[in-house]
Amino acid sequence: MSAPARVAIVGAGQWGEQHARAFSSRADSRVVGVFSRDLARAERRAARWSTQAYDDVGRMIDETGPDLISVCLPNAEHYAPTLELIARGIPLLVEKPLVFHLDEADRLLDEARARELFFAINFNHRFAEPVVRAERDIDDGRLGELSFATWRFGGEGSSAHHPYANLIETQCHGIDLLEHLLGPIDAVSAEMTRGGSTLVVAAHFACGAVGSLVGSYDSSYAYPRTHHVEVNGDAGRLLIDDTTRRYEFSAAGSEARTVWEAGYFNDRGRSFHETFDAHLDALMPALRAGAAPPVHAEAGRRALRVAYRIIEAFETGRRVAVPPH
Repeated sequence: MSAPARVAIVGAGQWGEQHARAFSSRADSRVVGVFSRDLARAERRAARWSTQAYDDVGRMIDETGPDLISVCLPNAEHYAPTLELIARGIPLLVEKPLVFHLDEADRLLDEARARELFFAINFNHRFAEPVVRAERDIDDGRLGELSFATWRFGGEGSSAHHPYANLIETQCHGIDLLEHLLGPIDAVSAEMTRGGSTLVVAAHFACGAVGSLVGSYDSSYAYPRTHHVEVNGDAGRLLIDDTTRRYEFSAAGSEARTVWEAGYFNDRGRSFHETFDAHLDALMPALRAGAAPPVHAEAGRRALRVAYRIIEAFETGRRVAVPPH
């Protein structure tokens, strides 16, 4: 693939706009079509990014011949459209959550696997500069033996009609990121309130560390430090504030700290939305090389698997083991 990849976008909502912006701004990709069930909405989005509007996915695919389809539909409406797109055999990038039910996740993955299909999911938190630095410091042993980790993230609720929407569609980022940094969770317990809109999870990791995940739809994204990650080891501690705002490392016993914050001209470094662009920096070369995606859709299934063990722990009032796969 030497010419820019032809990208078709399914969905014209808030994150569909970010996908259109990011793919349109790259030299290695070109947006060839935007789909929405509301043609007028698709036309407004297409006009903004100088492409074609469609209200029929099949016609968009037939007329544009995409090399990649980017799926940005409402959270609770991922399964059937994604299954139909997999049947077309075209590489896919989907937004989180993968789906809301494990049997649906398994069907999507089985169908994609049978076609040896490039099937990626956008866990964009992994590509924020503070997270990249955290992963590097942990891998380099700067924290020593890991002891505990904390994730906290809260804001306004969504419109998804599911009793555990907060856990599945938003805190999937926390499940994924904690496992990305510390390895697999092998046991959980949980407390929730307001019908699951606020939750606290206690986790045990296979590496021996423990952790907590606090998530809420009874808060506000307007608050400062609405998102916080802390990882401690016997040799050091790291902190991440608001995903992209600040990274801090402290060595045990030292009152000095190493801090990263985006510089004056580093608009991309401080932008949450542009963590998606950083994901594409890894995804597009993998697509062009015929390699596996940097974050396979299997990561979406894994986050859902852990989420359902958290639900079981809450509903039974017991500590529940989490299988490794």
